[in-house]
Amino acid sequence: MNKLFIEPSPHIRSSMTTQKVMLHVLIALLPSVIAGTIIFGLRALLLVVICATASVLSEFFFNIIVKKEQTISDLSAAVTGVILGLNLPPALPIYMAVIGSVVAIVIVKCFFGGLGQNFANPAITARIVLLLSFTSYMTNWTEPFNYYGAVDAVSSATPLVSESVPSYLDMFLGIRGGCIGETCIAAILLGGIYLISFGIINPVTPIAFIGTVALLSLISGGDPVMEIMSGGLFFGAFFMATDYVTTPITTPGKLIFAVGCGLITVVIRDFGSLPEGVSYSILIMNIITPLIDRYIKPKPFGYKKEVKAK
Repeated sequence: MNKLFIEPSPHIRSSMTTQKVMLHVLIALLPSVIAGTIIFGLRALLLVVICATASVLSEFFFNIIVKKEQTISDLSAAVTGVILGLNLPPALPIYMAVIGSVVAIVIVKCFFGGLGQNFANPAITARIVLLLSFTSYMTNWTEPFNYYGAVDAVSSATPLVSESVPSYLDMFLGIRGGCIGETCIAAILLGGIYLISFGIINPVTPIAFIGTVALLSLISGGDPVMEIMSGGLFFGAFFMATDYVTTPITTPGKLIFAVGCGLITVVIRDFGSLPEGVSYSILIMNIITPLIDRYIKPKPFGYKKEVKAK
C-alpha cells in the first residue's frame, strides 16, 4: 500500500541550482576582473586565475584523498578563488596566493564539511590569514597603470593611509592603490546591480552596510563619500557580506548583520591600528550569524501562540 507523505511548507520548486547561482556570481565578478586587469596589468589577471585554479584543484584533490564525491562542478570553489584573487595586492608573490587558496578551500571550507557547512567566508578568512602571515606583502600596493615590472612596481598607499587623497572621480573609476578588485567602484556596482536584478543577493545587505559607514562617518565629521569609496567596502558589501552560507537567513537578520559590519568597520578604521576593517567586520559578524538566526526567526504560517492553562 502506497503512503502519502506531506512535507512542511513552503512547497516551492525552483530551477535555480547552486551551480547557476555561482555562475551568476562569476559573471558579476567579470567587470571587476576586467577593471583590475586594465588598471594593474596582466599580472593582476594572472593572480586571479591562479587563485581560482588553485582553489578548484584544492577541492578536487581533497575530495580524492577523503574519497568524497567530486563537488567542483558547483563552481563554488572557483567563486572563492576569484573573490580571493580580487582581494589581493597586484604584486603579491604567486606562492602566497596559492597558500591563501588552499587555506580558503581546505581549512575553512572542506574541513568543516564542504559548501553549506563552513562557519566563515573562506575568501575573507584566507585574506586575513595572509594579512597576518605576510603583512608587508599584503600592504604593498601598486601604482595604477604601472604595467612594466609590475612585481617590482612603485609602492602606493591606499586612500585610507595616504596624505594625498584622489578625487571622487578617480576613486569611482579605480585610479588609486588597493587590491585588484576593490578599487573600481563602477565595476563593482555593475556586478552588484546584475546580482540584484537576478535576485541572487538581497539589496538590504549592501545598502545597509555602506549606508551605516556613510552615516557614522558623517556623524564623526569625516568625508562620507570618500570613506565609502575607500578600502574594500563596496566589494565586501556586494560580494562577501551577501554570502548565503555565512550570513543570516531572514531580511531583518541581514539588516542587523550589515549594520554590525558597518559599525565594526568604522570602529576599526577610526580607533584601531589597522587602516581597514571590512574583512575583519564581516568575519566577526559571520561568527555572530548563528546567534542572529536564533533570535530572528520567521513565524510559520498558521502558527498560534500556546496559551498556558491557569
